[in-house]
Amino acid sequence: MTDAEAVKLLLDLVSTPSVTGSESQAVDLLVDAMTAHGLNARRDPAGNAVGMTGNGRGLMFLGHVDTVPGLVPVRQDNGCIYGRGAVDAKGPLAAAVAAACRVGASANVTVVGAVGEEGGSEGARFLRRAPSPPALVIGEPGGSDSVVLGYRGSVRAVIHFAQDCSHSAGPTPGICDRAFEAWGRVLHCCAGFAQGHDTFRSVGASIVGFSSDGDGLQESADLRVAFRIPTGVNLTELQDGVRQAARPGSIDFAEAEPPYEARKDSPLVAAFLRALRAEGVRPRLKHKTGTSDMNVVAPTWGCPTVAYGPGDSKLDHTPQEHIRVAEYLQSVRVLTTVFAESARCM
Repeated sequence: MTDAEAVKLLLDLVSTPSVTGSESQAVDLLVDAMTAHGLNARRDPAGNAVGMTGNGRGLMFLGHVDTVPGLVPVRQDNGCIYGRGAVDAKGPLAAAVAAACRVGASANVTVVGAVGEEGGSEGARFLRRAPSPPALVIGEPGGSDSVVLGYRGSVRAVIHFAQDCSHSAGPTPGICDRAFEAWGRVLHCCAGFAQGHDTFRSVGASIVGFSSDGDGLQESADLRVAFRIPTGVNLTELQDGVRQAARPGSIDFAEAEPPYEARKDSPLVAAFLRALRAEGVRPRLKHKTGTSDMNVVAPTWGCPTVAYGPGDSKLDHTPQEHIRVAEYLQSVRVLTTVFAESARCM
């Protein structure tokens, strides 16, 4: 696949809406593009786009084809491609498809454009039922010069408050006041679980939704919250601490995604470092403060794992989402080198 074809693939993919739950058209586009360039491509039972080079039993690149909602007009301007998903994460996925097409049958690589990553990671949960690949690359933006070693885990919760109604001018705090007083205690509790001074080692807590109601006799409020959990934190102890801090509210926790941190001395990391140095850049090793499909599959598979992809993750989910074409093409070259080396070094 030439550079021009790789850029066209990304433009076509970004131009095809694929909000979580509505990825079918983008999956078809990927399967058709991979097939046209010699890959053995199909849609799997979960709806993921899967393309294989060789026998496909080597390294797996797991990207995602879905995006969050929001129309960002697609355009190519001043060396950049703008559009929803250009960074998160169609840029990394298109780069992997282009690289796999370049190595062809000389390597055994599987590229997956998974569905549902921005929701419940249905595509990745289906994949993890299968045996582990020998090595795994998660397609997420970290910059074409960077290798990402880990992501914090996550757990969501709803904190519910209820009490008798009272006059807003009276001495009893209203239900909204009670809710936000409790939230201050929750934040203080989370700060005590920090494993270090950087954000990756701290417990993150954010309000993702708030609602209140009343019927003249009883009033209630719900805080919908998300916690980000670093490695080394005991989830049960954190939940017990938050539950105590949230009183008089009651809290219901959803199922948690565990944090994950890969070894930096694996053959996979070494292959990326060599490929990046061959590009004349100084490689960077990173940790991300959010979560990804790495949290879903890597703890189960236990194989050497990293995340890699072009793009500035600060642009994820924003109205300004765009990716530099030069960076995108650099990542295609890096992945081509890693895919070509994968058979002999992993």
